[in-house]
Amino acid sequence: MAKNLLIVESPAKATTINKYLGKEFEVLASYGHVRDLVPKEGAVDPEQDFAMKYDIIDRNKKHVDKIVKAAKNAEAIYLATDLDREGEAISWHIAEILKDRGVNSGKPVHRVVFSEITPKAIKKAIEQPRELADSLVDAQQARRALDYLVGFNLSPLLWKKVRRGLSAGRVQSPALCMIVEREEEIEKFEAREYWSIEADLGSEGEDEEGQAFQANLVKLDGEKFEQFDITDASRAEAVRKQIEEAAAGRFEVARITKRQRRRRAQPPFITSTLQQEAARRLRFTTRRTMQIAQQLYEGIDTGQGTEGLITYMRTDSVALAGDAINEIRQVIECEYGAETLPEKPNFYQSKSKNAQEAHEAIRPTSAALTPIKLKSHLSDDQYRLYQLIWNRAVASQMVPAVYDTVAAEFDVGDATFRANGSTLVAPGFLKVYADAQADKDNRLPELDEGASVPLVAIRPEQHFTEPPPRYSEASLVKALEDYGIGRPSTYSSIIQTLKDREYVELESRRFTPTATGRVVAKFLSQHFDRYVDYDFTARLEDELDAISRGEHDWVPLLKEFWQPFIDRVNEKEESVSRQEAQQARELGTDPKSGKPVIVRLGRYGPFAQIGQAEDEEKPEFAGLRQGQKMETITLEEALELFKLPRDLGETPDGEPVQANIGRFGPYIRYGKRNFVSLKDVDPHDVTLEQALELVAEHKQMLKDRIIKTFEAEGIEILKGRYGPFVTDGKRNASVPKDVEPADLTLEECQKMLAEAPPKGRRGKFGKKKAGKKKASKKKTSKKKASKKKASKKKASKKKASKKKASKK
Repeated sequence: MAKNLLIVESPAKATTINKYLGKEFEVLASYGHVRDLVPKEGAVDPEQDFAMKYDIIDRNKKHVDKIVKAAKNAEAIYLATDLDREGEAISWHIAEILKDRGVNSGKPVHRVVFSEITPKAIKKAIEQPRELADSLVDAQQARRALDYLVGFNLSPLLWKKVRRGLSAGRVQSPALCMIVEREEEIEKFEAREYWSIEADLGSEGEDEEGQAFQANLVKLDGEKFEQFDITDASRAEAVRKQIEEAAAGRFEVARITKRQRRRRAQPPFITSTLQQEAARRLRFTTRRTMQIAQQLYEGIDTGQGTEGLITYMRTDSVALAGDAINEIRQVIECEYGAETLPEKPNFYQSKSKNAQEAHEAIRPTSAALTPIKLKSHLSDDQYRLYQLIWNRAVASQMVPAVYDTVAAEFDVGDATFRANGSTLVAPGFLKVYADAQADKDNRLPELDEGASVPLVAIRPEQHFTEPPPRYSEASLVKALEDYGIGRPSTYSSIIQTLKDREYVELESRRFTPTATGRVVAKFLSQHFDRYVDYDFTARLEDELDAISRGEHDWVPLLKEFWQPFIDRVNEKEESVSRQEAQQARELGTDPKSGKPVIVRLGRYGPFAQIGQAEDEEKPEFAGLRQGQKMETITLEEALELFKLPRDLGETPDGEPVQANIGRFGPYIRYGKRNFVSLKDVDPHDVTLEQALELVAEHKQMLKDRIIKTFEAEGIEILKGRYGPFVTDGKRNASVPKDVEPADLTLEECQKMLAEAPPKGRRGKFGKKKAGKKKASKKKTSKKKASKKKASKKKASKKKASKKKASKK
């Protein structure tokens, strides 16, 4: 029996560490979080200093029981969860569970942390244990309480006012607002025309005049040439003629400026920069990046045992350990030459105000493990990400890249042109980590002041300003980081939540807000402006950072936040109508009925309606076409939507054919009950010929489904989505797996159908179900009566539980 119990978060990490510690230790995994707030209202009680009620997560109960059992037999317990606030909180939860079950009284409970999973790091951590850091636990508790209070009060308000299933979050909502605001900027953007003037100099061919190059106009009429100085073709043509006349076929070199430019390497990765670079270079989503990084951190079998290959990947520190720097410098000298190694190590300053969540930047645990050495042991994605991390860390300790630059200026009358050249003379860190900012060689010919260069052509070039680009995952992470919103560990989950809630769509790897996303963002911006304000959210993060440093208590922060927030929620619940929250727009009047035409958000997306719910006649509804937006659709465009269903004609068999839009999108209907999805053609534009092609394909597909037919009895054996089945149009009966469908006889099919329930009546209208329903009503009434009797007892229990729930 092992003397010591060490607890980590993941089973992969447990397997790796178990090999390092030997028989003295048993290593178990908690499988992530072990407790969470009870999933109902009242889990955080503002009336009792925000006492928090926790319960063990169902899926992890068996793992918790295993930990408790092992802890009873251990002499010492080591809590080795991740080294950030979240990891500290998980360790605290485990310690609290052990305390509640009377396990750790009298037993030493140690907190150990390490930023890499290597034998040296693990043994060093075991030798240098510490106590649980209350300040980190408090910061995580405060964050969890804030997220709960916002989510549990703002999300139900969205359900009442907009539609069910929506959510709002303390950090998620500002991120959504960023995407929506950018989309609005793009929609409002008006392109402006402007012109540049370029000169082609040198020679058109390869002769004694030398190589061809370009120069750009930088001064006009003695003044600096600005972007919008020339805004039309006629002015551009006039400038061209003016310069051509002054040049008389040649440009004279007025000034030559030569200098050397040095470009320093970027720091090693932190979480956000890793996510951004992996998105740009490898086309990974933030979620994919973090999944692969987790695998590299927890350990890979390298042929000599399982070993963690990178340091902890949730960090905002750019620092490197002294040992790591020394090893990286040795690798640089060996692999790339002494000339690429600076005299002293390079040090970098973190941008984050509170870069204390991890000890180091993301780096290889051993620089000697070059990517090529590990390639055969890694998957393609693991290799590519490891190579990116290794290259960046090694490059960060190399000498700068050195460029020779030259600028030649040509005075032509009252105008000045400039030509720039750049030559890489010493690649330095670019040998390892070339990036988008690395300048390509752009050599100019040898020029001297006073020299004359032939003019080939003056070229006016037309341009138009472009709208700001939509956010990609990389640029959204950068924006969140720049504003100070969220933490390294939250960026991936923020983006995933926006996708899961269908608030955004990815088009060409760029975020576009959906109609739902826009409505939610507008509702929050109008009615909860303070809580989606970027500065307010960032200040709240600063306050949480201060708590993690032990500078502030967490309860006063929550009190300051809570009362104004819940007052705003209560006020908006009364004052904001559902129609206002759904951003309903009245477009005008339907000329046929005289009723109002409204566009609004519904359960399945934006739609137009003619008439009101309170009218005697039921309103007419029509879904918006692809590309149409609630904010911009006109009355004429909305009225076009009500021309569906469209009668297109008939099939060769005389079946009527219609085009329409339904709950699941556009479709073609033929006959009474046959439907074909329309994917590439708009139902407003589809022709009979196009529809008939789809109908023919659909009929062939139905024909291919038939395994066997008993035509006289109207019974068929068909291929179904979940396997073969027998049908007579009224009942369906699945064919058992051990039966060959084609071998079934008519009698066997009839027997199977007789035993099958009617289609559409599986418990919906059956007598048994109806009976159950009545019984359940009686049960409910009894329950209500018993609840009234027990209400006093329950109230007293509630008070007791509140006191018990406060953090120890």
